[in-house]
Amino acid sequence: MKLLITGGTGVLGRASIPLLREAGHEIDARGRGELDLFDPESVRAAVEDKDAVMHLATRIPPKAEQGNPEAWIENDRLRAEATPILVDAALETGVERFVFPSNAFVYPPDGPADESTPLASPLPEFSRSAVAAEREVVRFSGPSRDGVILRLGLLYGPGTGSDAPAERFASFGATLRIEDAGSALAAALKIPAGIYNVVSDGERISNRRLKEVSDWHPEHVGSPVANP
Repeated sequence: MKLLITGGTGVLGRASIPLLREAGHEIDARGRGELDLFDPESVRAAVEDKDAVMHLATRIPPKAEQGNPEAWIENDRLRAEATPILVDAALETGVERFVFPSNAFVYPPDGPADESTPLASPLPEFSRSAVAAEREVVRFSGPSRDGVILRLGLLYGPGTGSDAPAERFASFGATLRIEDAGSALAAALKIPAGIYNVVSDGERISNRRLKEVSDWHPEHVGSPVANP
């Protein structure tokens, strides 16, 4: 399968690309500055001969700036504005699969949750652009086209800047070691269209659906903070 991967030099790209290559996929990975994701013509040219698109591009601000809403503007644009451009190009060129890593913080903060659980109302501000991107992936899905949304837990591990989940986020019950995120992205090329939670075992948010339809299984259990 020929893949276009945006954000290929980011933490998710580094975790998933070796696994995708090992599985025999042909990778066109574009890092920051290598593809203008807001230019429809450039995006269409990049997508032209691909079988699948994996939209991993993010711009997560440093921890010291994460409390500032303005620091998230570019990340929000990569989700809410670049995703429809990519989806339009994918629809125009006959791409068969579109994979997008969303986040699991779209659910209410209490009680068990799975993919059928209604979204939090109101949504956390940093999840609104992710949900906007999810709607675009749903728009992509259709006969012979599979849109796959992976709702990832809070990433930690090599390259993420955190050896363990921050306590204030881990208590939400959605954590994910970066290696497990990488293997889930590789699995996303072989599963039915739809939404899948991707979190560590033992979390408040269920990862059962992804495990039922694939050979994915996280190597790490949830944070002790999330499971007192």
